Amino acid sequence: MQLYRLLGHEIVRAVRERTAQLTARPEILTRARVTGLVIAPHDLRTSDASLADDIYSGLFVFAGRSLVVSGRSPFDYDPPSPEWADALYGFGWLRHLRAADTALARANARAFVSDFMSGRGEAARASPVPVASRRLISFLCQSPLVLEGADHAFYQAFLKAVGKGARELERSLRRSSPPQSRLLAAVALTYAGLCCEGIEPILRRATRILVRELEAQILPDGGHRSRDPRFAMELLLDLLPLRQSFLSRSVDPPEALLRAVDRMLPALRLLRHGDASLSHFNGMGVTAADHLATLLVYDGAGTEPLMYASHSGYARLELGRVVLVCDVGAPPPMDQSREAAAGCLSFELTSGAQRIVVNCGSPASGGELRWAARSTAAHSTATVADTSSCRFLDEPEDWWISRIAARWLLYRRGPVVLRGPGPVAVERRTENGAAVLAARHDGYVTEFGILHERRWRLSDSPVRLAGEDAFRRDSKRPRSRPQPVAVRFHLHTAVATQPQDDGSVMLGLPTGERWRFTVEGATAAIEESVYFAGVVGARRTAQIVLHLTVDEDALVRWQIEQV
Repeated sequence: MQLYRLLGHEIVRAVRERTAQLTARPEILTRARVTGLVIAPHDLRTSDASLADDIYSGLFVFAGRSLVVSGRSPFDYDPPSPEWADALYGFGWLRHLRAADTALARANARAFVSDFMSGRGEAARASPVPVASRRLISFLCQSPLVLEGADHAFYQAFLKAVGKGARELERSLRRSSPPQSRLLAAVALTYAGLCCEGIEPILRRATRILVRELEAQILPDGGHRSRDPRFAMELLLDLLPLRQSFLSRSVDPPEALLRAVDRMLPALRLLRHGDASLSHFNGMGVTAADHLATLLVYDGAGTEPLMYASHSGYARLELGRVVLVCDVGAPPPMDQSREAAAGCLSFELTSGAQRIVVNCGSPASGGELRWAARSTAAHSTATVADTSSCRFLDEPEDWWISRIAARWLLYRRGPVVLRGPGPVAVERRTENGAAVLAARHDGYVTEFGILHERRWRLSDSPVRLAGEDAFRRDSKRPRSRPQPVAVRFHLHTAVATQPQDDGSVMLGLPTGERWRFTVEGATAAIEESVYFAGVVGARRTAQIVLHLTVDEDALVRWQIEQV
């Protein structure tokens, strides 16, 4: 019954959104035309001139998939994956051609843009809002590359394509779209209003929407409401040049933009490990380390580092070269949870530039793999009865709501989180010089009547991470039968494991460091795992798994100590 009430709320929300759209004053730029370009924003994303040679030779590698074209346009081929198509039609790869800085690269770029403007390829006529937003920003940022040496006819066609893209994005804002899509569209339209002549009125409208979405989606601690580090990083790569574009046009940036940037940079640094990559939580896969390094240059060195983001649900413990980052937050709101994972109370551990304990991370592409990567079992935390702590909308298995309802929700919101842990209780303190973090979640209470509590203690001399996992029976719930529990510690691919006679596991790092894993209250087993966030794609790795059966309250103590 609760789930049907949830579906009813979704229908009511959709009706209200549509009513507001139909009664709103029409402000679409139906007749406005781009007559010129005033500025070209700076693209903070780093480029690689060697990739321009690959593109010229017909090799297109995006999202872990590749396509070789033989003297034809990439738009003439079926995309190897949806993610590959999004990257192609987003045109972010034009920056690599610009880095080559040759007449050949410029001619090549014009040829590809001309192919797109001529309507080649199905996706050219129906790109999702995030892809259309990325394309508009890319066209504006890379306009010097595309337009240098172009004839008048191409110049006019390019301006027409920019204007059309802006109008279509503004129309999309009158339709019901996920919050991230609305924010990206507002960013792209604000760029267009600052960069283009002839559509100046769009700047006022786009800025108003941008302010509204930033205030709604950027949390007080600087995290994005989706809890997705990847989305936050990509958003910052657009917001920083947008801030500069306002100044270049002698227009004061909105306060909401300035405040959002100032809050987001420390929140991103909280999630950073010593290997210059972000923690693998809620949709984060491979980190573009050069992009992250570029962003963190803008973070004030004198500011107090953020160690706990209470609204975003992330916490950091740090001791010298050792960094621990933990997920201590509930799932995001349903309409922001398309990439969210069931990783509550999971953590990642790094020594210097070497990862030790990881989460599996999000793969660059692949629907089935992404479902697996979102499960609790893909995270370094506890799983009860092989069940995730969140319930995802996955139509083939959602027997508890009607097929029509499942299809409607998938269409409206995508693969979202329908149910998960409530607010997570978090406690932080210091004990005899050691940093202590404790948290608990109720994601298994409804189905199994079990509360999961986890405690981390990071201390020195020797460096030791001591942990406790407690499983408490909820006294308010009927006692269910004993449940199997698995506490997982996924290891980085570079970590070598060696079981010891005393039941401990020795962990060897490429740096020569050795760490010992010990446990009380369960037996450690080494099992296979997969690391989806590898630079070269998914790779096999190992995990330490503690198996136990929970009938009464149970407690497992473990520690990872440098030796």
